[in-house]
Amino acid sequence: MQKTINIQNKKARFLYEILDKYTAGIVLTGTEIKSIRNSKASIAESFCEFNEKGELFVINATIEEYAFGNYYNHRPKAERKLLLNKKELKKLNKEVQNTGLTIIPLRLFINEKGFAKLDIALAKGKKLYDKRETIKDRDNKRDLDRIKKTYK
Repeated sequence: MQKTINIQNKKARFLYEILDKYTAGIVLTGTEIKSIRNSKASIAESFCEFNEKGELFVINATIEEYAFGNYYNHRPKAERKLLLNKKELKKLNKEVQNTGLTIIPLRLFINEKGFAKLDIALAKGKKLYDKRETIKDRDNKRDLDRIKKTYK
């Protein structure tokens, strides 16, 4: 019985407006998958970037060193390659180059086959007034739920 791994980037939906979502495989070395299975990873301040060959990499994602790994251990903040179809990569690269959008990771999880996957999103940064409106909507919803609860 395997516990489900679901590491999320909670700030992403607050800081960015999500336009399109993709699920990408991630290339990992030996002890990285063991650390992810122990939930010792963070994608909070990470982002995705293309290199000169047109390959997509996740940058600044932290996967802590495996506790029982000796000199085979990995670097915690290494760049890790993402696996997508060539068609999806071309579309994402075009969007990033032309419109100035960013690619951010939303969720790191392990699928039913045991492979590590990363949900990424094509996103547009929110302005300060958009963030204030998000906070206002969240507060109004909370107040409305509180009122509904008292009258049941």
